[in-house]
Formats: sequence, C-alpha cells, structure tokens
Amino acid sequence: MTVSKAATVYDVADRAGVSIATVSRVLRSPDAVRPVTRERVLDAVAALGYVPSGSARGLAERRTGVLGLYFPGFDAAEDAPPLDALSAADADAPPFAIVRDEVESDGRHTSMLFLDEVLRGAELEAWKQGFVLMVGVGRDDPDRSTVRDMAGRVDGLMVLASSVPDDVLARLARRIPVVVLSGPPRGDHYDHVTVSNAEAMGELTRHVLAQVGDGRLAFLAGPADSPDGLQRWEGFAAAVTAAGGGLDDVTVLRGDFTRASGRRAAEELLAAGVPAALIAANDQMALGALDVLRGAGIRVPDDVLVTGFDGIEAAALSQPPLTTIRQPMIDLGRAAVQVLARRLENAEADPVVARLPLQILLRESSQHPV
Repeated sequence: MTVSKAATVYDVADRAGVSIATVSRVLRSPDAVRPVTRERVLDAVAALGYVPSGSARGLAERRTGVLGLYFPGFDAAEDAPPLDALSAADADAPPFAIVRDEVESDGRHTSMLFLDEVLRGAELEAWKQGFVLMVGVGRDDPDRSTVRDMAGRVDGLMVLASSVPDDVLARLARRIPVVVLSGPPRGDHYDHVTVSNAEAMGELTRHVLAQVGDGRLAFLAGPADSPDGLQRWEGFAAAVTAAGGGLDDVTVLRGDFTRASGRRAAEELLAAGVPAALIAANDQMALGALDVLRGAGIRVPDDVLVTGFDGIEAAALSQPPLTTIRQPMIDLGRAAVQVLARRLENAEADPVVARLPLQILLRESSQHPV
C-alpha cells in the first residue's frame, strides 16, 4: 500500500509561484490579497488537497494562531475533593440523585460570573477572527508563572487590569502585544478596552441621593487593588461631595466582589444600624447583602435602597430586582480580541483605548414606594 505524502505550504507556494507568506495571507485574510493571486493560490490548494495547519502558518508568519486571555485567581470556589472517575462510574449506583437545591447559598462558584461573560465574548471573536483562544487562570500563582508560560505560546495576550504586576507585564509586552481589560490607562503603551466606571457610578449615586435626601449612605467597595473598584468609589465620592455631603458620614465596607463577602459586609453593617441606602461596587456583593437584609426582616426598598454594578443575569432575578449598571461583558471580550488582532497587523500604530458604553438599569431595589 502506497501512502501519499501530504501537501505542505511549500508545495502550494511552489505550485502557485508565490511565497509561503502569501499563501498564509490568502488563507487567513483573503481580501488582503489581489484577486488574481488569491485565485492562483486557492487553485493550488484545491489541486494538492492541502489542509492548512497552525504550524504551517507559524512558519510563514512566525505566529502560532493563538491568543491568550489571563484572569486572576478567585478563591471563593473551594477546592473540589479528588474524583476517581472509574469508581464514580459504579454500575450499581443510581443514575441521578434528588437533593435540596441551595445554589449560591455559600457563595461558591459565583465570583466568575462577570469573567465568564467576558470569556464568552473573547471565544466568539477569536473564532470569528480565525484564532484559537488559550485561557489561563492565575490561582495560586504568586510568581505569575502561568502568564509567563502563556506568553511563550501565544501571539498576543489579554489581561485583566492589575492581574499581572507592572514589571512582569512590561517584560511580557516587549515580546508580544498586550491588551489590558478594565481599569483606566495609566500613561502606559498598552492597548486598553475599558468602560466609564466613575461616570456611571456617579450618575447612579445621584439617583440614589435624590431618593434618600440627607439619609445615611453606605458604600460596599471592592478589593483595594481593583482599578474598577477604585474608579467606582471615586465616582460615588465625587457625586456625594458635589451634592454637599461629607464622606465622613458614609459607612464604607470592603468585600472581594463575591456574594459571600457581600453577606459578611451586610452583617457588619447591620451591627451599626440600617442606612438609607447601600451602594455596592458589584452585583455579587449587592446580592449577598440582599440575602442578609431579607433574613433580618429588613425590607428593600422600603427600609433601605440597594444598588449594584455589572448587570449579571442574577440581578434581574433577585427579590426585589436589583438596580445596577450593566457592563457590556461579552462585548468587552470581543473588543479585546479585535484590538489585539489589529495590533498584530500593525505593531507600530499608536496605543488604542476602546471605551464601551454602560447602561444604568433602574429597578425596584432603588425606588422608594410611592
């Protein structure tokens, strides 16, 4: 039996009378190649039965065809116990179990909802652009070995703001293009995809102030190292100050963007008395606060107004529905891939700041009953 040798990118280039770089451009960006050349290359591909591969494109362009997306680690989800798949597949075991549903009751698996949506958008756009997406999560990664390893395997890297130390990010950016998601540009030379956190939070705060007058406010802040969290506090503080209020009168609590931390903060808050309004830096913490308030018999919005930030689906399904600021989470992921793909095509272009719009969704949790 004779096994025919598979055609290579070199065979296609030789048959079409072009370089392997031109073959790669035809396969990845056909509209960028003159029609006559494109047809010649495609005819050669068809005649030889050539199947392009990532490694062949890499030889032509010194690229892998892979983009990296790096997220920080979130430890709200506890380590799962070891699973022995063979012993778990017990033939005598029932194929299902009936259990009491307590989804999100302990705060597990809830901190990634925002990042899940960003990841979905990045996956969709990477597929559309002809890239493979590699995802790295830096849990238990103090020396950032995960992102360093990723940088050697991808053409470009997308990172969440402050998830990688500045010195590490600067070293990576000397090797591959970097796009930073969320957080404001800080005079660096990276491309950024961001939203107007401060402006939107300021507008939401003004809405709350119009409802409560000079009533006491509480602010549930995010992690101290979160650029988004800092911007949201700044927007809140600016609105309170502009309205003639004093920040010394505001009760400030801090969480880590998880629902469990929102519960803990609300319990601390109740020990000091119920405020007129609680403004949280994200939805998960606001939902955790709602859990505690409801359990304590405190009515929202009758006794206290509550707002969040992000616009996750659970916010619309809470009782009462949560007023929030909707981020274009899927579009953040898509835009990051688009910006990175353009950077790969033009490494010398000026840094880009893509700022996506937000929506303030006024719902029952921030509306005093008439």
